[in-house]
Amino acid sequence: MMLKPGTKLHFLGIGGIGVSAVARVAIERGYPVSGSDVRQSALTDAMAALGARVTIGQRAENIEGAEVIVLSTAIPAHNPELLAARERGLPILHRSELLAALLSERLSVGVTGTHGKGTVSAMITKMLDAAGREPGFIIGGLLLDYNLNARAGKGDVIVAEVDESDGSHANIPTDLLLCNYIEADHLNYYKDHLDIIVSMARIIEANGRLRRAFVNIDCDGNRQMLERVTKPVTTYAVERDAEYRAVLLDQGQMPLRFEVFRRGEKLGEVSLPLPGRYNVGNAIGAIAVCDHLGVPFEAMQRGLADFKGLDNRFTIVDADGLFVVKDYNSHPTAIRKVLDSAKDLAKGRVVSIFKPYRYTLTSYLQDEYATAFEGSSEVIITTMYAANEDPIPGVDTDLVVRKLRERGHLVTHIPDQNQIVAHLRASAQPGDKVLFFGGDDFFRMADDWVAERRAAAVARG
Repeated sequence: MMLKPGTKLHFLGIGGIGVSAVARVAIERGYPVSGSDVRQSALTDAMAALGARVTIGQRAENIEGAEVIVLSTAIPAHNPELLAARERGLPILHRSELLAALLSERLSVGVTGTHGKGTVSAMITKMLDAAGREPGFIIGGLLLDYNLNARAGKGDVIVAEVDESDGSHANIPTDLLLCNYIEADHLNYYKDHLDIIVSMARIIEANGRLRRAFVNIDCDGNRQMLERVTKPVTTYAVERDAEYRAVLLDQGQMPLRFEVFRRGEKLGEVSLPLPGRYNVGNAIGAIAVCDHLGVPFEAMQRGLADFKGLDNRFTIVDADGLFVVKDYNSHPTAIRKVLDSAKDLAKGRVVSIFKPYRYTLTSYLQDEYATAFEGSSEVIITTMYAANEDPIPGVDTDLVVRKLRERGHLVTHIPDQNQIVAHLRASAQPGDKVLFFGGDDFFRMADDWVAERRAAAVARG
């Protein structure tokens, strides 16, 4: 689709990380923007500072003057602004449809998959910048190199994180598409793992713009997906032979050092100042895309050498003698990878804090969750976040606790998450690594506890 210049756009949930990214680029491209959200935040303040008319609280009158309404899947059907827009016959676009329109004006790179899509998108952006390409980007996370989640950019390329969680990636044809992982996730939308694999293959095959797909063949789901794809594909991997391969050096200590091979030819060595050995796999995918785009290898090395990553993606904070880690992941595979890398931080205990996520995901992956926390000295579990799902008999927080205990884990069940910090105050020891797996509420909790510990250290002198 194409938007007429000057079309007045109104965003429902403009403070969301993904919606605000699209809104920012729309503003920078010259579209008049208004929006609303249920609470004020740094993102709503940022939109207002850019010139958007932002209202806190969602009411029918907020859409006055709007010509097109933009929303995400998270907006419920009974939202008063959505109801008013329908009564007035206003065009209503899903966020993905507007994203597609913004991407269509440049050479577009989409990054999708269960894990790592935000980080890979950010790496591609950083390497393109190091080559002087000034790319645009639209990413569902805060890039610490820019302190932004989006920008229009001045160059010929725009990079976007393409969310597959609700099937809306079907709305976003891109010139290049990287698929990092396909694992069982978002089972409130998909029937099962095979349904996700078939959906991704179908979308790649139906994309009339697609020039090339880049696929991580370390992932079994991706290998199954490739059996259904006829479009041009470039493969990358760490554990398998692929067109682009990374070989890790130094056992994964920070900074991560690895050699890059292209079709058997060694291009050179890369240093990446991030924790998490899985980030080598993310980086080799980003390198494959940038090499296709003509980025010199030396620029890729420079771009990754000081890459800061995304906020709350294995973010490590020193909290007066112990380490606090914040990570957005709730999928067992990602949790396992983070914990495997966290053991390199220090010699203390590993304390994992987790809020189970959705009945559907917990039901399907209950045995994977049982093994995801290996290496933890203690696992703290709080009450499941069900979103808007209907309960599944026998699937609840107690199931997760029981599964973990059956594996021999020391599990502390704290139903009220507001009591977690009190438990940590009483039990945390110097040198501990305390990992918060979850979302913004967990991260605020972690930040408050870190601030408290630091203030106590200052008071002690």
